Amino acid sequence: MRQWPQDWDERKQGKDCPICVDGRPEEFEFGIRILSTEETDAYLQKQGWTRGYSVVIWRGRHVAEPMELAEDEAAAYWRDLLRVGRAIDTYFRPMKINLEIHGNTIPHLHTHVLPRHRLDPIPAPEPAPFPEDELRLDAKALRSLLAR
Repeated sequence: MRQWPQDWDERKQGKDCPICVDGRPEEFEFGIRILSTEETDAYLQKQGWTRGYSVVIWRGRHVAEPMELAEDEAAAYWRDLLRVGRAIDTYFRPMKINLEIHGNTIPHLHTHVLPRHRLDPIPAPEPAPFPEDELRLDAKALRSLLAR
């Protein structure tokens, strides 16, 4: 049985947080940035279960849980998260969009935005890389929708 790391409480406080340390790259091994605001960055993932899979990351002070946000911070986070969800819904036209906040591996507030399509296998198989040309076109289209 897997257990929580011994330094979990320190990690939740931001110790060695890879999201904080990595800064705010335009692109990194996992995704291409499609939105950047003062409070958040959103990244279209390079691999996943379905096209459009994205992650919205809180970029204010380090917090692990949404309950740690002040009222104005929470409003900004959810505003940006819903904005990304709307763009994904407009562009990909999924049957459903799942919003998932985990943080079990990296305790920094981020939300997975997972569009679900009619022919998605359930349960989902292992994530696979998306074709590079398709990924770049998707990122460009989502950036355009989010620029409005």
